[in-house]
Amino acid sequence: MTATVTQDGYGWDIGPLLLEGFAPGDKARLILEELGVSERVPSVHEDRGLSMPEFSLWRPKEYEGPYWRRERLKELFPQESAHLDRYYRFYDRMIRLMSLARQAEPARGLAALWFKLRMLLAFQGVKDKVKWSGGQLMDHYFDSPVLKTFFLGIVADFVTAPSEFPGLGVPSIHLETAFDKRIPTYPGTKSAQTAYTYILGGCQSLVNAVMGVTLANGGKVLTGMAVKRIVLEGGRATGVELADGRIEPADRVLASGGMKEVFFGLVGRESLPAELITQIESNRLMESVLMVQLGIDFDPTPYQPAALCYYYKTQDLEGAVRRLRTGDYHEGKDGFLIYVPSLHSPSLAPAGKHAVTIYTVAPDTLAEGTWSGRKEELADKLVAAAEAHIPGLRARTQTRLVLTPEDYRQRTAQKHHSFGGVPPVMGNKPPAHKTPIKDLWFIGAQSESTGGVLNVMTGAQKVAKRILTDE
Repeated sequence: MTATVTQDGYGWDIGPLLLEGFAPGDKARLILEELGVSERVPSVHEDRGLSMPEFSLWRPKEYEGPYWRRERLKELFPQESAHLDRYYRFYDRMIRLMSLARQAEPARGLAALWFKLRMLLAFQGVKDKVKWSGGQLMDHYFDSPVLKTFFLGIVADFVTAPSEFPGLGVPSIHLETAFDKRIPTYPGTKSAQTAYTYILGGCQSLVNAVMGVTLANGGKVLTGMAVKRIVLEGGRATGVELADGRIEPADRVLASGGMKEVFFGLVGRESLPAELITQIESNRLMESVLMVQLGIDFDPTPYQPAALCYYYKTQDLEGAVRRLRTGDYHEGKDGFLIYVPSLHSPSLAPAGKHAVTIYTVAPDTLAEGTWSGRKEELADKLVAAAEAHIPGLRARTQTRLVLTPEDYRQRTAQKHHSFGGVPPVMGNKPPAHKTPIKDLWFIGAQSESTGGVLNVMTGAQKVAKRILTDE
């Protein structure tokens, strides 16, 4: 999912967009420094826009402080002014609590105890909402359905309903720093308001850098080679059997990918404890995406001033998620995003031209027809929806690459493609890194790490450290 694909001189990422954790001093950047490859993964600090049928908000030309969006929303919704003040007080409390949690992570001894006491005090201001869903939180703070969607709309990107998303997590998925890069960010401020960055040249540079460490230290990378099963002997993992029947022995096996594919397909239910089988079967997965990659011969910035913008088209988030899960694809009517990677990475397009990504969440399996049979039709409809914001996309397209859920299933070796792994649904409990089978570890977006590049990286780092310290 961190690959960069190319066609006719254009390049596009097929997964990550604006990432957290890669600014100087932040978690992903520190991992790259630890591996000695940070300089091979340059990034640029940026932000994004947000557009709704009623209005759009773009970073103002002159900096107006960390709460400029709150003040703009008061102008648009004067009857909600007091409600906006209340919500932002809650937002600040949660940022303080999350910031203390970040600072507490490396602390030890008395320092750790001091942070725990401060976190306990900070938690008192929000503990009454600890069992609330995102929908309940929005209903508590706002009357306007538009404002509720404004702050919570991105949960639809996880194919998670407002009634399923943990309410205290709302500030973390809608940080003000995502919409104005001039707002002071972590780690300089020791605040949980993280900086968001693009990886220059595409996310393939991240893969190449980390794989370079493996190769430089005597490791091997076998591509195009399917794993048939994880070999178990005496209750422990001793290697893997490849599709051609060859056995690769191993002291430890680290598996990444779909939880059902790994545990049920490669290990086998007969080798798993009943409680793990139940846990895996009870987890809800995300759905997939339809991604249309375009190479265009004009500058889109007069229409979209930022490289990335989310376009929300519906206020019925509950219904949108429910329909997706039943295979009812919205064809772009519920929303999508437009991303222009060549604005920050000119190497991804020929001179004077631009690479454009249009994508939206989509069901893994369509209720009507198949993705292969409807691929071009549904891609045309998504591009047409995007043309309402960037006119001329179809007529001035030089090349086009369409990626459907079927393509992603093949890329990720999953029977059900889950674009972001395990969604942030209350009650979900993905499998732990350390499995009940000795010397078998489970990592990646469907493990306890959960999805997102930063989460997967930090989860893998924790596993590596546990192995190196004899677990």
